[in-house]
Amino acid sequence: MDTFQLVTLLIVLCATLAYLNHKFIKLPNVIGLLVLSLGLSTILWISNHVFHLELAAKLENVIVRLDFSQVLLEVMLSFMLFAGSFHSDTDAIRKEWKSIGIMAVLGTVLKTLVVAALLFYISGWLGMPIEFIYCLLFGALIAPTDPIAVLGILNRTKVPERIKTNIIGESLFNDGVGIVVFLTILEIVEKGTDSFTFGGMTMLFVREAIGGILYGGILGYGAFWLLKSIDDYETEILITLAVVMGGYILADVMHISGPLAMVVAGLITGAKTARKKSMSELTERYMDQFWELVDMGLNAILFLLIGLRLVGLSFNSNVAILGLVAIVIVLLARFVTIKLLSVTFHKIVKTDHKEQMIVVWSGLKGGLSLAMALSIPNMPMKDPIVFITYAIVLFSIIVQGLTVGRVANYYTK
Repeated sequence: MDTFQLVTLLIVLCATLAYLNHKFIKLPNVIGLLVLSLGLSTILWISNHVFHLELAAKLENVIVRLDFSQVLLEVMLSFMLFAGSFHSDTDAIRKEWKSIGIMAVLGTVLKTLVVAALLFYISGWLGMPIEFIYCLLFGALIAPTDPIAVLGILNRTKVPERIKTNIIGESLFNDGVGIVVFLTILEIVEKGTDSFTFGGMTMLFVREAIGGILYGGILGYGAFWLLKSIDDYETEILITLAVVMGGYILADVMHISGPLAMVVAGLITGAKTARKKSMSELTERYMDQFWELVDMGLNAILFLLIGLRLVGLSFNSNVAILGLVAIVIVLLARFVTIKLLSVTFHKIVKTDHKEQMIVVWSGLKGGLSLAMALSIPNMPMKDPIVFITYAIVLFSIIVQGLTVGRVANYYTK
């Protein structure tokens, strides 16, 4: 199956499942597509292993061979982050930048450490010990809240606006920090502790994260200047496409954070003041519709892929038990992190106990964590880490995603 046929298959499946969800199931798009694709995965597995159908076997082989990590990190992520930040409230995020910065940077690092410590001790207590370095690796990839999942679900719930702004802002910026920490730990796993230096890690963070933010600012203001100089919505949409595609590739060449660059560029380009100065009403309407369509379409494909990827996973009962335990560990780690940051930086992170519970339950995990897990080279702990990550992502999107509105309503009564 060539690339065009594969893309065609994914779009046909997305359209079919989206129609079924909208017509009959009526779940939020993100959750409905994931649930239906899980059902499709189950049918494929049964058809292949029980009835030995040739078509099911071919589809399973295509899904297993698909490089999910590359598709998300190198193709889809740039478009989805730009689209998400383009439609975010830039003014509200600017007002909360201090608390968002603390949550995105310190919160991500702290969650990594707490998850690693809990997993290390609990896995040993269960008789399934995991080396601490692998616990750290897992902690780094699961610590960031996923911007795609958060934006796809949280914008459709009645979470208080200030809390929603902090959660969305954290999710947009903490992926860059998480990726830097993940890559640093992965390098230690591959090359040994001799390759690790604090100075090297600091330089990696500065180059990737700070460089990505500055580069994103240049892209955003460059796009703003170009959009302001003309009035033709077709050309202006092409300019934003060029910023996303060309900007992301150049960020990769310069070894800086493309995801952070896309977030900053989208926030600058989509800001209310920037829109008034650079876009006519007609351009703004078409621009919004275009990026909403891109966001919706890619979200549909992403969560279809997450569901179908279940077909190729291998696991045993011990790993399944560890996956269930890890769900509790990740929630507990987020709770501890939010509490510590709220107490330590109480003048900046202004949340009471009820608001903290909403923030904890809204910390959704998604494709970004799964992509990082799948990007781990073949090593003894890769398969267990992938399965555990998958279990957490499914729980996060389906259970937390479906109940986050109820949790918010309960704690805001």
